[in-house]
Amino acid sequence: MHDPVLVYQKRLKEFNELIQKGNRTLKLIGSLRLLVFLLTVVLTYLFFENTPMILVILGVGVTTFVFLVKVYLSHKSSHLLNKEIYAINEEELQILKGDYLDRPEGLEYEEANHFYSSDIDLFGRGSFFQYANRTGLKEGRKYLADLLSSNNIQDIPKRQEAIRELAGKTAWRQNFTALARMVKSETPTKSIVAWLKGFKPFMASYFKWIVPLFGLVSILLLAAAILSFISSQLPFYWFLTGLAITATHLKKVNNLSAKTNRIKKDMQQYVLLLAAIENETVHAELLKKEKEGIIAEQTKASEKFKKFSRALDALDNRNNLLVAVIGNGFFLWDLYCTLRIEQWILEHGKEVEQWFDTLAFFDAFNSLGTFAFNHPKNTYPEIVGNTSKQIEAKSLGHPLIFGEKRICSDVLLEKEDFFIITGANMAGKSTFLRTVSLFMVMANSGLPVCAVQSKYSPIKLITSMRTIDSLTENSSYFFAELSRLQFIMDQLKEDTYLVVLDEILKGTNSVDKASGSKELIKKLSKMGVTGIIATHDLSLCELSKTQDKVKNHFFETQIVDDELHFDYLLKEGICKNMNASFLLRKMDIV
Repeated sequence: MHDPVLVYQKRLKEFNELIQKGNRTLKLIGSLRLLVFLLTVVLTYLFFENTPMILVILGVGVTTFVFLVKVYLSHKSSHLLNKEIYAINEEELQILKGDYLDRPEGLEYEEANHFYSSDIDLFGRGSFFQYANRTGLKEGRKYLADLLSSNNIQDIPKRQEAIRELAGKTAWRQNFTALARMVKSETPTKSIVAWLKGFKPFMASYFKWIVPLFGLVSILLLAAAILSFISSQLPFYWFLTGLAITATHLKKVNNLSAKTNRIKKDMQQYVLLLAAIENETVHAELLKKEKEGIIAEQTKASEKFKKFSRALDALDNRNNLLVAVIGNGFFLWDLYCTLRIEQWILEHGKEVEQWFDTLAFFDAFNSLGTFAFNHPKNTYPEIVGNTSKQIEAKSLGHPLIFGEKRICSDVLLEKEDFFIITGANMAGKSTFLRTVSLFMVMANSGLPVCAVQSKYSPIKLITSMRTIDSLTENSSYFFAELSRLQFIMDQLKEDTYLVVLDEILKGTNSVDKASGSKELIKKLSKMGVTGIIATHDLSLCELSKTQDKVKNHFFETQIVDDELHFDYLLKEGICKNMNASFLLRKMDIV
C-alpha cells in the first residue's frame, strides 16, 4: 500500500530541483539575449560603412535574438508548469493534515431544495466538496459538483474503474491539473461555444482569392520598383489601395478582434490539455469513451485547436503598428487573418463543445482519482443487487473526521429497514446520519468509501436534517419542516430512495411531535421505504414492537466522576441516558 505523504514529499524534492535548474537556465538565456543584442550593436557600429557586412550582422543578430526569445518563452512555460506542480504537492500535504478550509467552498452549487446537498455538508466551509475538489477549470468544478449531487446510480462500476485508473496516474493527474490551473480567462467555455455556434462570417467568399492575389501583386510591384523597372509611386498607390480595402471591413474586424482577444491567451492551454488526454493511454471504458470524443476524426482535436490558436495570435499582431500599416497596405493582413478564423469556425466550430466537455470530465475525475490516491485505506464498495442488504459496512467512518478522532461503527441496514437512532446530545447521532449519507453519495459517485469493507445496493438518497425558516417567504420553521417532508413523500411516489431524517417536527409541541413522527414512520415503513431517523424522543422506539422493519439503535453516554463520556459507537437497542439536565448544571446555567 502506497503512502501518499511520501509520494508528495518525493515529488516536492524533484520539482524543487527542476525549479532551481529552470531559474539558472532562464538567467543564462536572458544573459545570452543581452549579449547578442550588445554584440550586434557594437559590430554594427564598427562596420557602419560596410553595407554588406552590416546586413549580414543585422540578419544574424536579429535571427539569433528572435531564436533566443522563443527558447526563453518555451523554457518559461515549462518553468511555470513545474512551479504549479510544486504548489500542488505542497497543497496535498497540507490537505492530508486536515488543512483545507481556505479552498473553494462550492456554495454556488448548493440548492435549497436539493435531495440532500444542504443537509450533509456536501458544499460550504468544511464540506466534502471543499476537501475533495482539485479541479483547475471552472467547468471541471461544475462537473464535479453536478456529479456529487446528481443522485445517479447508473454506471457505478464504470466510474469506479475510471477512478481506480486515474488514482494510479499521479504524475499525469498533477500535470493536467497544473495546466488547467494556468487557464486564467474569465470567459466561460459556454460563452465561447455559444459564440462559435452563432458566428456569422462577414467576409465575401471571393476574398479568399483576392487576398493572396493582392499579396502576390504587392511583392511583384515592390521587386519591380527596387530593380527600377517601374516608378516607386506605383507601389505607393497600391499600398494606399490596400489600406482602403482593409478600411471597408475595419469595424467588423475590430469587433472580431475584441472577442478573440478575450480568449486567445488561454487557447494554448486548452491545446496542451487536449494533447495531454490524447497522448495518454487509458484502459477504463469511461475514460476511453471520453477520449474518443476528441480523437474520433483523422486530425486530433489539439492539432485543430492549435491552428485556431495560431490564427488568433496572427490577428492579434494587428496591434503592432508595423503590421497594421505595412501588413494591411501590402498584404491585407486583417482580411487574411479573418478569413483563416472564419474558415476554421465553419469547419470545426461545432466540435468545440465536445472538446470542452471532455476537458471538464477529466478535470473532475482527476479530483476523484486524487481522493482515491490520498486514501489508500478506503475501499470500493461491492455492488450487490439481488440480496436483502441495503448497506453492509465494516468500520464505517466519516471521511472528514481525521486520525484518532474518527470512530467507526459496523452498519447492517437491510432493505425496507427503518432505523430509529436515539442518544444524548453530542453522542454522535447527527454525525452518524451524515456518515451514512456521505457513504451513499461517495459510493454512487464511484469513490472508495471510508470503511474497511462494504457492500451496498445502489439507491438514491433524500434527507431532511437542516430545515430553515424564511422571513422573505413568510415561512415559519414548522411550515418549512412540513414542506420538506411533503417534498420527500412526493419524491417517494416517483422513485426509490434511502430516507435520512434528523429530529423531525421540532417546530411543534412534544406531544404533537411524537404523534406526528410515529405516524410518518409507520407510513414510510408500510411503503417499504428504507430509512434512518435520529431522535431524542424515546417513545418512537415503541414502534419496533408493532412494525417488523423498525429497529432501534443508540449511541451511549456515561457520566463518570462528574464528566461526560461518549464512545460514539452504534449499538443495538434504546438509549437509557440523556445529558441535557447534567449539562445545564455543569455549565451553571441552572
